[in-house]
Amino acid sequence: MSRIEPAKFSSALSIGVLAAALIGWALPAAHADEERRSQGSLSTGFKFTESTGEQLFANVCQGCHMPDGGGATGAGNYPSLAKDANLEAGGYPVYVIVRGQRAMPPVGAMMSDDQVAAVVNYVRTHFGNQYQDTVTAEDVKRVRP
Repeated sequence: MSRIEPAKFSSALSIGVLAAALIGWALPAAHADEERRSQGSLSTGFKFTESTGEQLFANVCQGCHMPDGGGATGAGNYPSLAKDANLEAGGYPVYVIVRGQRAMPPVGAMMSDDQVAAVVNYVRTHFGNQYQDTVTAEDVKRVRP
């Protein structure tokens, strides 16, 4: 029986451990990619790719304002959008999304005018809000810096 030299054994062990680690990391990542695909596509880069107000709210806004639009308090104060009188004038949410306000970053910089209008119109007609006048891409364009 031949004896394995310690240096070769150490190298083989290191390669084996590295391979196992890579496989272990790749499996959860592959699962996460599969899960993301089943939930719809997520934006990549510096522009959001969602086109409907519902998609934009789900992928951009609900992380802070919650899926039901009810807001949250904890590490910060994320206002409720449900039955929100501040949304009555369509220009107000457009301004906040495009320019930001207090802790709200200007996420509209990563959206087209049509996307901003879509998410504003979605929020203004959901979560107990019933504001029927629509915001247009032209309205958004006027607010941009």
